[in-house]
Amino acid sequence: MRNWILPEYISDVLPREARQIEAMRRGLLDLFSRYGYELVMPPLVEYVESLFLHDDPALDLKTFKLVDEMTGRQMGLRADITPQVARIDAHILNRQGVARLCYSGSVVSTRPDGILSTREPRQIGAEIYGCADVAADVEVIELMFESLAFAGLKNARLDVGHIGLFHALADAAGMKGDLRDQTFSALQQKDLPTLCELSAGLDPAIAAGLQALPALYGGYDVLARARAAMPPLAGVNAALAALETLFAALKMRGIAVRFDLAEVRSSDYHTGLVFAAYANGFANAVARGGRYDSVGEKFGRSRPATGFSLDMRELSRLPFPETAAAILAPAGDDAELIAAVRRLRDAGETVIVDLGVKPEEVAVNRRLVLKGGQWQVDPLV
Repeated sequence: MRNWILPEYISDVLPREARQIEAMRRGLLDLFSRYGYELVMPPLVEYVESLFLHDDPALDLKTFKLVDEMTGRQMGLRADITPQVARIDAHILNRQGVARLCYSGSVVSTRPDGILSTREPRQIGAEIYGCADVAADVEVIELMFESLAFAGLKNARLDVGHIGLFHALADAAGMKGDLRDQTFSALQQKDLPTLCELSAGLDPAIAAGLQALPALYGGYDVLARARAAMPPLAGVNAALAALETLFAALKMRGIAVRFDLAEVRSSDYHTGLVFAAYANGFANAVARGGRYDSVGEKFGRSRPATGFSLDMRELSRLPFPETAAAILAPAGDDAELIAAVRRLRDAGETVIVDLGVKPEEVAVNRRLVLKGGQWQVDPLV
């Protein structure tokens, strides 16, 4: 095998894409900062038990594992940054009030999410800890749409669901173990025949509620249809009330909502509202998020939380403002030349010293030339 061949679904990021991803990262972190989010930088590798918030078979399967030569303990390469941020909030920062945290970095997965996906996404996200109110979900969704607009996606569509609906029905039916897992899987896939088969022995009202979920998709009227189709359980009523509040708040911000009450495709740590943004030209969601209350319980401090993340590498396929073309300067130790190059760079120009540059291989459109004893910038001809 040639020694330069990379593993499947792993690839280099070349200059143009790297420049675009880095510009996006800087701009998004500045945007997060204007909302009051503080940057944290968790390590790429840590003990594997810290990389999962709960028993999460899907995340466990996606996590590369290795042995720490110093301790003999099992370590993992992170496949998701949220568990690490939850650890920081619960165990290190230990703040009593609301904490707004953001992050950016590579994650590595044992398998891609799709045939066009990479196993090394460049993940960026923002999370709110310590607020159980729907207002926190509204804020992260607003920030998610601002982020997509900055990246060049101004017409993204929002789908919203609520895992609490399933859990309320499953708890009322006493579902446990394999039956609960299989029913949840059938709901994720909107597999109505399997859902009907699995719920056949349940209380008729519970079974009807479960079987109604895959068809509850559309606009605001979905919530009225859901109230009519589902038993009046406390968990059901709370979930639908949260969705109604979310709809009204996002409408005030000009964000349209489509409800998909079978939209429960999420990490196992999500507990309530889940949401995803979709856009033309992308087979999968361009950003995802949701609520994960009690997220820090594993680390000794239970806190409500909500947040979103996106893959900058996926969004780097979008048109993005190109950087200004550079100025080509001759090499040399002339004091006036050195001073001219420094002035141009201080003014924000990119100046490339010609050490054998081929203009057709780099973005240059001007040249620094000596005329009448003065260094000046002329068009490249």
